[in-house]
Amino acid sequence: MSIFRRGTGGPGRVSVEQAAVRTGHADGGGDAVLLDVREPYEWQAGHAPRAVHLSLSALAAGAGLPAEAQARPLIVICRSGNRSRQAAELLVARGAQAVDVIGGMRDWAGAGLPVVDARGGNGAIA
Repeated sequence: MSIFRRGTGGPGRVSVEQAAVRTGHADGGGDAVLLDVREPYEWQAGHAPRAVHLSLSALAAGAGLPAEAQARPLIVICRSGNRSRQAAELLVARGAQAVDVIGGMRDWAGAGLPVVDARGGNGAIA
């Protein structure tokens, strides 16, 4: 069963564990892109490896998806889950397949999933 609901009026929500599986962070597979919608300073401090960055403010202003996120299922993440919910709603309204991550990067890091900084070293959640 797909975590990407169709025709329900809004995006679905997933746990960090589900997000890690769908984006290949748990087992190396995965077909979805992890889209981080935090602000640049938050992204630089710490994000999931292979995640794609597009801040909610840029998305809300009409920015398009980065090339590596286009035409792919999107798992949207922020720090705690509030901004990612808004971003997923915007993306679904634009026709994308998107769900948001409950608990965001705080829960991601808390689950022991990898976090890197802008230089590829150990990151922190800002």
